[in-house]
Amino acid sequence: MRITILGRGTVGGGLAALWTAAGHTVTVLGRDGGDATGADVLVVAVPGDRVAEALSRVTGIAGTPAVDATNVYGPRDPGHESNAHLVRSVTGGPVAKSFSANFASEYPRLADQATPPGNLVAAEPEIRELVDRLNRDAGFAPVHVGGLEAARAIEDAGPLLIAIARNGTGPFFYRVSPTGR
Repeated sequence: MRITILGRGTVGGGLAALWTAAGHTVTVLGRDGGDATGADVLVVAVPGDRVAEALSRVTGIAGTPAVDATNVYGPRDPGHESNAHLVRSVTGGPVAKSFSANFASEYPRLADQATPPGNLVAAEPEIRELVDRLNRDAGFAPVHVGGLEAARAIEDAGPLLIAIARNGTGPFFYRVSPTGR
């Protein structure tokens, strides 16, 4: 798969390493942007308040499936329900929200996990299979929370996950297991 990642930080760079190791062709774009023509998927991994600005510097994204991996700390774009909705308004392709509710600092430990950790996903139907593959190829088990309307709930989970980490656990992975009923 040809993956273009917008963002070279802990999330973008970490995902690039995981997907490269899984055999994908990964192009990482920084603050100057670049051309994403030919990408099978665009992953947006920039600071949450810089999504529109970062996307404005990227060409070749019209209609491209996209994964919003941003976190929101502070003011939101008032014109969009979530950053995933903002990404959709710019790209015009199907969008998923994923890779924002795990600690990217722990990505190097994914391969050591006996059971793949969970990763929350809110996805439009057209991109669900693609984002599931990206999750599995990175070492996660996708945990679906609904369609794109659930993207805001994933964004809102960030402060809770950080509070857990700050109050005893440090960075962590999570798993969701059905009860078997």
